Amino acid sequence: MQLEERYKKEIAPELKKRLGVKNIFQVPRVEKVVVHRGVGEGASNAKAIETAAKELEDITGQKPLVTRAQKSVSAFKIRAGDSIGCKVTLRGGRMYHFLDKLINLALPKMRDFRGIPPKSFDGRGNYTLGVREQLIFPEIDYDKVDAIRGMDITVTTTAESDEGARALLELLGFPFRKGA
Repeated sequence: MQLEERYKKEIAPELKKRLGVKNIFQVPRVEKVVVHRGVGEGASNAKAIETAAKELEDITGQKPLVTRAQKSVSAFKIRAGDSIGCKVTLRGGRMYHFLDKLINLALPKMRDFRGIPPKSFDGRGNYTLGVREQLIFPEIDYDKVDAIRGMDITVTTTAESDEGARALLELLGFPFRKGA
């Protein structure tokens, strides 16, 4: 069963009971997923941004937006307007497809994986996860990778608190670390 269907049929009613809400529209749901890659050498190497954007497009199935520096920072040799990364905002079907792939294929492929940190909530019901390498995704061909680059994955939920968001993500299948 697809993740979106499972949410509607099993997870939402379970969350309604667990959180004690009366209306089904008060049940937390995933609003969007933002996948962001910062490319440090992007200011001096345009090909690095291009490669990072292509890999992000392969992983998410959506064309990324190139992010640019707002201010000049001399210590990092960055001028305002330089390309410094790329990001994709996923919603709807693509979002659920990406989450399904992340939970069931990518995270278990991480080296020495013991679960994701349970303390990465922001206090408003959103969760951010850092991935160190793009090789864990099945769309990335190991032979075509020029550099190992990580990414940040932010899951934005409609939950009012971290407890509601954590309950939602646990039921979706996020493998949180035990005992932390």
